[in-house]
Amino acid sequence: MRRFGPRILGFTLIELMIVVAVAAVLVVIAYPQYTRYTYRARRGEGQELLLRTATAQERYYATYNKYAASMTTDLKFASDTSVNGYYQVSIAAPTGGSLSTGYVLTAAPLLAQKSDVCGNLTLDSIGVKSQSGTTSNGRCW
Repeated sequence: MRRFGPRILGFTLIELMIVVAVAAVLVVIAYPQYTRYTYRARRGEGQELLLRTATAQERYYATYNKYAASMTTDLKFASDTSVNGYYQVSIAAPTGGSLSTGYVLTAAPLLAQKSDVCGNLTLDSIGVKSQSGTTSNGRCW
């Protein structure tokens, strides 16, 4: 027997479940990529702060014949943290030396950036760049 009347259009439950499953697979693939991208973008903020501090250190050395011990007092930075607060820079003397011979700048990750595999970013007075994290693929700098 045939039904007469308007045909009801719509999606079946199986069709909806297939769409949900495809969307879930896309999210599982895309989310780790997005997370790595955000870490890399924030890492650029730390690198920029290190390079800006190194430039300020060289200017300070040209004037006072020694390197600065403080970012805020000596180098006149407003803060020792990056613009968005994802890195904090500290100044130290090189191993076995003093601030009259060189410096080591370390950018320590803060907030959400603490989970980055690169860890602390380091730049010294002779331009050597390194990181303390678990990655060894060379992509931290």
